[in-house]
Amino acid sequence: MAIEIIGNWEKGYALDLHTISSEYLGKDEYGHDRYDTIRSETGELVYKLKYKNDMSAVQKLVSKIKECISGIQNFDFIIPIPPSNVNRSKQPVDLLCNALSNEFNVTILKDVLTKNKITEEMKNVSEKPKQIELLRKSMAITNTDKIKNKKILLIDDLYGSGATLSVATELLYNIGRVKSVSVLTLTKKRTN
Repeated sequence: MAIEIIGNWEKGYALDLHTISSEYLGKDEYGHDRYDTIRSETGELVYKLKYKNDMSAVQKLVSKIKECISGIQNFDFIIPIPPSNVNRSKQPVDLLCNALSNEFNVTILKDVLTKNKITEEMKNVSEKPKQIELLRKSMAITNTDKIKNKKILLIDDLYGSGATLSVATELLYNIGRVKSVSVLTLTKKRTN
């Protein structure tokens, strides 16, 4: 069962919550906070892909998407959210988009939504207005001739405040002049 996420896009869904619970355990011997975290099944797959380089998680996530979301084949293009951590040798969102493209025969455009400036990961910025300000300065749309009047599926791995997807959608509509934007994230943060 997908979770509807509301924003400046036409339709938006997250496959599941990222975590079911997280209990603070205190600091470890290096002074780092420690938590006992229980993730949803999808959250665990995202964690394994993102932090453990478990490539088997990609096809399992595609299977979950097929169970929860219909109509992906009706989009003109899939566009991944550019990574915040460019040092990863394998980018989880790119891997997922490649698999979805193969599964549904929808072209990926990796050269349209770009980051022209490295920013810190949005999970490390707590205030949404500050996130939006940083994202507006760092994200750009290129190759607008490819996407004008097209239906776009925007993909990200984790929905937090919605700032990243909101700014990307704003750029796609205002600069890219797309017909529609829908968003799909694998997981959504729990709200306190």
